[in-house]
This record gives sequence, C-alpha cells and structure tokens, in this order.
Amino acid sequence: MFEVHQFPCLDDNYGYLLHDPDSGETACIDTPDGAEYMRQADAKGWRITQIWNTHWHPDHAGGNRAIVDATGATVVAPREVEKLAPIDRVVAHGDRVTLGTHEARVIDVGGHTEGHIAYHFADAGMAFVGDSVFALGCGRMFEGTPEQFWASLERIRDLPSKTTLYCAHEYTQANARFALHADPDNAALRRYAEEIDARRARGEPTVPMPLSRELETNPFLRADDAALRERWGGGAPHETFAALRAAKDSF
Repeated sequence: MFEVHQFPCLDDNYGYLLHDPDSGETACIDTPDGAEYMRQADAKGWRITQIWNTHWHPDHAGGNRAIVDATGATVVAPREVEKLAPIDRVVAHGDRVTLGTHEARVIDVGGHTEGHIAYHFADAGMAFVGDSVFALGCGRMFEGTPEQFWASLERIRDLPSKTTLYCAHEYTQANARFALHADPDNAALRRYAEEIDARRARGEPTVPMPLSRELETNPFLRADDAALRERWGGGAPHETFAALRAAKDSF
C-alpha cells in the first residue's frame, strides 16, 4: 500500500505526497507551494518523481516548475495546465496513471475549470478531487456550466460510498454555514457541522472526508433531492445546483 502524507500550505491549501515504498516513487498531488513540497519530501526522505495536477490554477500547479527543476519529476496533467508550465503527459477522462504498481483512474470533473480532473484509486478507496468538491461544498464555477458541473458531481457521487475524498482546501466551517442555510432541516448535517466546529477548535483538519457522509449532507451533491429542489426553485437538478452555487457565491 502507498502512503499519503497530508500537510497544510499557503493560506488554506492542503498538499499531498503519495509514496510507494516498494518502487520508491513519490507523486505530488498538485503543487500549490513548490518549496514546501520539497521540504516535506526531504523531511520524509522521499524523492519526488511525479506531479499529478488536477487543474491549472496557480494554487494547484504553480509549483510545477520549481519541483521539476529540482527533481526532474514527470508532470501528468490535464491539457489546461500548459497555461502555467510544460506537461510530460496529458491525461483526460478514462486514462490510467500509476505510482509503482498502484493504478488510479482519471475522472472528468470539469466545472470549476473546464478541464478539471480527479484521480481515483479504486483499490485503495481514495479519490483526490482538487477543487471539484469540498467537505460540504464545491468549487466556484469559474469556467464551466451548471450542466457540466452537475454531471461532474454525479460522477463523484457514483464512486463507491466508502471512498475517502481528499480535497484541496480547508473551507469546511464556511461551507457548513452555507449548507445549514441551504438545507436547514437536515439533522445529519447539523451533527456534522457541530463535529466540524469541535475539530477546528482543536486545530484538527476536516479533510479528508468520507463520500458517504457528503452524500447525506453536502447540498451540492444533493441537488436532485426533492426537498432541496423545492426549496431552491423546483427545477431540474442542474438548475438547483446553479441556484445553490449562485447563492453560495454571495453568501
């Protein structure tokens, strides 16, 4: 089994290093801060060999050049990352990537950006989802459409419910406040929000999170729920999603 090392960086990002002890390979999931990634890898005694980007934003791919210059790592990414730095292998929905003998499937989760992808390790029950979905939230819709983003969230919902989601930011308390506004009658959500407050008061991360819990509580993953649809305009699920996303943008 590979090891996941999670660490905070920048203001509210999480960095992830995946290390396979058998092959000695180490992959960065996104690169918000190249220097911090290299410090973390050095502290673990790991050599970075790959970078796997989820999308092109600077707080996800801005450290690529520094890490490649220092390590010669291979960059695997959606084509949009070429806006910031060169890519060695362009990947898209359905492609497979490997860390040693461990394989991840690439999933199209566009909407936050047009070409956003996630990496799903089926055998390990993990998915690295970038800014497509957060604990109790989802990314802003900078480039996509509601139909596209909702289809992306459906692909995440279709993963096995036991999947652990590794997202890229500690936004959960703010997301919980909006989720309670959006879905005030959800008892599971109220319990989750209380737990989040307690964890943050202890200085603990709220990420990663089980998909099963998000399916119960995250309003953006529940835009086809009858009660939510009625509360937020009664339209098709992608229209409810659009209403929720617009409300969160100004909340």
